[in-house]
Amino acid sequence: MKKTFLFGLLAGSLMLSATSCKNPDIKSDEDVATTPLPPIPAAPDTTGGKPAPVTDATREINAVNATEDIKKMQPTM
Repeated sequence: MKKTFLFGLLAGSLMLSATSCKNPDIKSDEDVATTPLPPIPAAPDTTGGKPAPVTDATREINAVNATEDIKKMQPTM
């Protein structure tokens, strides 16, 4: 008796939740006119065409540079 009652409650709650999620005001088959977004403009060149100086922030991240940085951070004995 209890198992069938619980299954009935579960089925009823699933049916109610499934029907309550559907909004009748929103129609998914409406024709919507879409236009593509304009392209993103290029960033302005503020360096005057010169390459950026190589600093710690602009260095390439690779194993050799990472090992050097770790060695610099470790205290010397």
